[in-house]
Amino acid sequence: MTARHGAADPGPVIRVGRIAAVHGVRGWLKIESGTDPAANILGYRPWWLRIDDHWMAVDADGGEVRGKRVLAHLAGVDDRDLARRYCQLDIHVEARLLPALPEGEYYWHQLIGLRVIGRTGSVPESLGTVASLLETGVHDVLVVRDAGSEAVGQERLIPYTAVLGVDLEAGVIEVDWAADY
Repeated sequence: MTARHGAADPGPVIRVGRIAAVHGVRGWLKIESGTDPAANILGYRPWWLRIDDHWMAVDADGGEVRGKRVLAHLAGVDDRDLARRYCQLDIHVEARLLPALPEGEYYWHQLIGLRVIGRTGSVPESLGTVASLLETGVHDVLVVRDAGSEAVGQERLIPYTAVLGVDLEAGVIEVDWAADY
């Protein structure tokens, strides 16, 4: 198998999918892709898998899309039992491999952790930090956790259409949104 156990740390990585289950008896795997389109996950090399406390680089030597399902084969993994060992592992790629985006566009991972400032009145107010994003079909939604609350469920869902500006260097997203919405 083409795997580099204990390989050097891959550096900054981005989660792009997950190995969901085995497919067939020849080591193929069902992949939950987080790329858009889903087939793009097959173009990244290597895939980095986190097993226990170390990284392992694996090479997908085959892949195909069947309807909405992405299938992949890892080099040297040629039977169902061996393939099963990789199920439920997240697939990461080196951040440097992602294509540059046009000005004003951002990858979701760049927005997670940024402070969100509401600019509805004359005094800006802190609304919390971006915990995650949701894709609703109409537009993306920021899931913002209140900075002052430890309680579970203290979240605001802010449509990305309310974003006024993103400053990655300052770590801030300005939105046309108030705390009492």
